[in-house]
Amino acid sequence: MGKTFKKPEALTEAHTHYCPGCTHGVIHRLVAETIDELGIRGRTVGIAPVGCAVLAYNYFNCDFQEAAHGRAPAMATGIKRVRPDLMVFTYQGDGDLASIGMGEIIHAANRGEKFTTIFVNNAIYGMTGGQMAPTTMPDQRTSTSPFGRKVEEVGMPIKMAELLAALQTPAYISRQTVIKPKYITKAKKAIKQAFTYQLENKCFSLVEVVSTCPTNWGMTPVQAVEWTEKTLLAYYQPGDYKVPA
Repeated sequence: MGKTFKKPEALTEAHTHYCPGCTHGVIHRLVAETIDELGIRGRTVGIAPVGCAVLAYNYFNCDFQEAAHGRAPAMATGIKRVRPDLMVFTYQGDGDLASIGMGEIIHAANRGEKFTTIFVNNAIYGMTGGQMAPTTMPDQRTSTSPFGRKVEEVGMPIKMAELLAALQTPAYISRQTVIKPKYITKAKKAIKQAFTYQLENKCFSLVEVVSTCPTNWGMTPVQAVEWTEKTLLAYYQPGDYKVPA
């Protein structure tokens, strides 16, 4: 009997360090499937962030670099400009991209750098202890907002897809999620499209993936999926926000 489902060649055999219910593993697989399907593994360079995916290089069977916190877009810019033949992608969380690296990603997108960003938004700082992030929801409790995020003090959560889509520079900007199979299919399509635009040397591309963080949310994996669908997706609505002409 033949196999209809197997591990992508672009993934290693390493055991995961991610928490139960975390969707980083699903996102990793979608990126790896895309790399395999486009036949680009031999010339792909990934850039890991500081955050939960700091060890992403253990899981991908391609060249990888490690960037300082929030600086993955700067590193990607340098690599892509020196070696435009390479396929370069950054893999960043919301604390890394939307807080510490906010300036980096905005200017990279505004310059139209020809790399791809996979942006994982779980509305909290994951690795460092569950602090409030720029994407944390109103009244959501975190280790640094034990009474909930107060918008009158710190403002509303930042919608990165909409923010980047407002730039004049052509780009592909999409927001998806991977909490259920019906969403995973759309996320895979968006990720593959983002890499394809880079393969065509067309534009900067970013796919925001709304994710879960059961551990820091203080929920079970099932509760986290339900809360994501009910609360996060109501605010961070999936869809394509910008498509190059």
